[in-house]
Amino acid sequence: MMLDVRDLNAWYGRSHILQGISLNVERGEIVCIIGRNGAGKTTTLRSIMGLVKKTQGMVRFSGDEILSEPAHTRFARGLGYVPEDRRIVPGLTVRENLRLGLLGQQNGIDEAAAIERIAETFPRLKERLDQIAETMSGGEQQMLAIARASVSEPKMIMLDEPSEGIMPVLVDEMYDLFERMKAEGTTILLVEQNVEIALSIADRAYIIDQGRIVHASDAATLLADEGIKERYCSV
Repeated sequence: MMLDVRDLNAWYGRSHILQGISLNVERGEIVCIIGRNGAGKTTTLRSIMGLVKKTQGMVRFSGDEILSEPAHTRFARGLGYVPEDRRIVPGLTVRENLRLGLLGQQNGIDEAAAIERIAETFPRLKERLDQIAETMSGGEQQMLAIARASVSEPKMIMLDEPSEGIMPVLVDEMYDLFERMKAEGTTILLVEQNVEIALSIADRAYIIDQGRIVHASDAATLLADEGIKERYCSV
């Protein structure tokens, strides 16, 4: 199992946001977490990544317990994360942003070769390697954020709302990319408001509501259940 989360609780100040989240992701799967705004989806990813100060429970990644480790150690273990706000570094080129994705890695990756490889995977970025990243469109910046998380060849990538604010043609390209990444062995945990497209490529899905998992099934079953989607997945 790539990721095993059990009884995960998280707090922001006195607010108890996650209340016993349990989920798992098998190696090579695409698993999505869906739910209404404010249900706890982003906090779940941030807690797994080590970005929430107060957490309790168990998070096991690639067989090792990591809940007590800082975020940079989890990243070095091969856990990638693309936050909702992309966090492209202003003033840096596409190439320089990609180089940031290799910082802290200890697996001997050749920087030039890694950037060339990722540029081949993301054709829109290949012709823009020396362009200032913040001058690109929102969709292209999202592609860069995903590429930056992928350049170090992580075991698993967590993606928070990758399609938000992106034109449909780029959303289609992005999800084609996720399917190729899966075929090449990358495990993906995906938080998404675009329920239909997320479920169309996912293996399994969890619905979160008020900080708890309220439904878990294979994605195809959930995609066919309009009642559950309407109840829990409306924006």
